Parts: sequence; structure tokens; C-alpha cells
Amino acid sequence: MSLYAGFDLGGTQLKYGLIDGHGNPVFKAKIPTPPSIQGLMDLFGLLWRELRKKWGNEVRAAGLGFPGIYSLRARKILQSPNYAGLDNFDLSAALTRMFDAPFWVDNDANLAAFGEFACGAGQGSQSLILLTLGTGVGSGIILDGDIWHGACGFAGELGHITVRPEGEWCKCGNRGCLETEAAAPAIVRNYWRLSGTTKAATAEDVFHRAEAGDQAARRSFALAGAYLGIGLGIALNFMNPDKILIGGGVMAAGPYIIPHAVEEARKRSWQATFACCSISAASLGNDAGFLGAASWAKKQAQQTGNGS
Repeated sequence: MSLYAGFDLGGTQLKYGLIDGHGNPVFKAKIPTPPSIQGLMDLFGLLWRELRKKWGNEVRAAGLGFPGIYSLRARKILQSPNYAGLDNFDLSAALTRMFDAPFWVDNDANLAAFGEFACGAGQGSQSLILLTLGTGVGSGIILDGDIWHGACGFAGELGHITVRPEGEWCKCGNRGCLETEAAAPAIVRNYWRLSGTTKAATAEDVFHRAEAGDQAARRSFALAGAYLGIGLGIALNFMNPDKILIGGGVMAAGPYIIPHAVEEARKRSWQATFACCSISAASLGNDAGFLGAASWAKKQAQQTGNGS
């Protein structure tokens, strides 16, 4: 039996597991993310040895998803917003010392998109966009069955398209990014302004208030949804995808945000383009990253003859 490992590095947890040759999950687990880069590399080595000990040479290859701007040419993360130790770290060389099988590294959102494409709600699609709404906005694009990387590996950063030119400043240096106007902090900020109170500390708090009938809370989600819809309209007109999937923690409040996003996208895009695309919820949740990493490793290994 051929098995493929996937690792998905998050800010608080490292999710990992195995899939078989048909893409079915065989094993999955999670472990707290170490605070230091050395601790992280040591953990990768430990987990890989454990997988090897239990499944031996059946584990043909590995895929690893990291947050940040991953350079295909330099084979390193140039900038990681939530794990500064990765910035310009010689990632490929360090992982080569840990893994005694072929491995492939990519941006975590790219691999989550591939996970939905290969194993989730994106199956059967050929042009897919995944957006994840949480503390920020992650995104990945699948074109003709492959991750769209662009010239250097930086494509697909839809969280940093401008949807409100006079909006909030973003960590990327731009102003009014989709991330600053539609993610969880924007929902809280909207609620404070619309309600005149700062009692709600998180988007989850605002969600519970919306559930209880608080109109300011519902308008907060609607406003974020409108900016999300502007971003979707841009993506629709630019990419003409057949499917857009939306996931992430904010999707718990989907009924308060998605209808507004879809309606705004309808107004902002060509009618024919909108009609060509289905917009729906992602299905894999927190498993999308490791499943995508493992599925990408399987695809790459089989194409290069390393994973039969």
C-alpha cells in the first residue's frame, strides 16, 4: 500500500496525517505548534520518524503547508505573518535533513484549496477558488487541476485585493484589503461602531448577539459580507471559476454573511460569469490543509515516478 503524509502548520497547532493512494484518510492527529523554529524542525523530525516506525516505506512522500509567502525559486518562506521564525529560513535544507523521502512545500492556503479540490466540496471542478475567513483571509486557486502559483509562487493572495480604498491599513502595507474589511476583526470593529458598545470582544460574540436578534450584530456581518462580495466579484470577472468555496471560522455565521456576499458578487460581476460559477461552503474544515498537503505530495510523487 502507498501512503502519503501531509503536514499543515497553524499558529497554534500542527495538523498532520496520512492518506492512501485513493485519497482516503488513514490517520490524522494534531499537536501544539512549537514557538521556535528549531523546536518546529525537531518536531517534524520526531513526527516523521514515528510515521516511518509505524508504516515504514509505505509512506512514499510528504507535503507540508506553511503560512506565508513561499518562493518556489528560493524554496523558502520570504515572509510569514504568524510565524516570524520562518522568514528567510533555509526551509528546504532543514527539511531535507529530517525527511528521508521526497517532500514538497507550499503555502498553506494553496494546499487547503487543493485539499477541497481533491477530497472535498471542490471535487469535479477544474477552476476553483477557496477563501477562508478567520482572523485573516486565506485563499488558494486551482486551475486545470493544478495549484496556480504564478511566476514565483506568490499567486492567489485574494485577501490582499483592495475592496475599500479608504479602509483600514493592512499588515501587507496596503489599505482596505479584503482581509481588513471582511475578516473577524472587521466584524467586531463594525459592531462597535454600529452598536456604540465595545462589549463584544470577538466575532463569535457578535455571532451570538446576531443569533439573539441584535440588529447591529446582523448589520456588522452584512457589511463584512458586502465587502466579501466585492472581492468575489473581482475574482469572478478575473478568473471565471466554475466554483468558489468559502470556509474558515467565520463560516459559523454563514447565514448572516454569505447571502450578502453572493448578492454583492451578483451585482459586481458579469451576469454570464456569475451564472457559470457556484458559490458554496467548503466541506473539510480544519482537515483541508493536511489532506491537501498529502494529496499534493501524492500527485507530485506520481508525476515524478517517486510514489507508485
